[in-house]
Amino acid sequence: MAASGGSGSDQDEFYLRYYVGHKGKFGHEFLEFEFRPDGKLRYANNSNYKNDTMIRKEVFVSPAVLRECRRIIADSEIMKEDDNNWPPPDRVGRQELEIVMNNEHISFTTSKIGSLVDVQGSQDPEGLRVFYYLVQDLKCFVFSLISLHFKIKPIQS
Repeated sequence: MAASGGSGSDQDEFYLRYYVGHKGKFGHEFLEFEFRPDGKLRYANNSNYKNDTMIRKEVFVSPAVLRECRRIIADSEIMKEDDNNWPPPDRVGRQELEIVMNNEHISFTTSKIGSLVDVQGSQDPEGLRVFYYLVQDLKCFVFSLISLHFKIKPIQS
């Protein structure tokens, strides 16, 4: 799919959802986040390792944050990619990325990627590399937003 240039106007519909997870000896463990058109960022992290509990956070972000998210996506050129030759989800896990932007809708599904070695060994190393780096950028972006908004305030003495 070809994408139109730029990061789009604020009027264009925008939606992003990312999921990575697996079912193993600790149950269904996953990380998921989504940006909704109204600016709501939803985040969930479920790890049952050492009896951890699910973390859920929701926050509304500004139009500037949505514009930056759109810019990250546009700069990656992920909208031009196709997941037909990417490794399918397996026992190790799955990743899903769904984006609606610039009147386009993409939805990718692939296995968990451990490192760039997995990318290089795939049937579509160039496309999977775009996906891999975009996911890294989006995770860093979301983690920074979540930690910025939900930072624990120190107790004043």
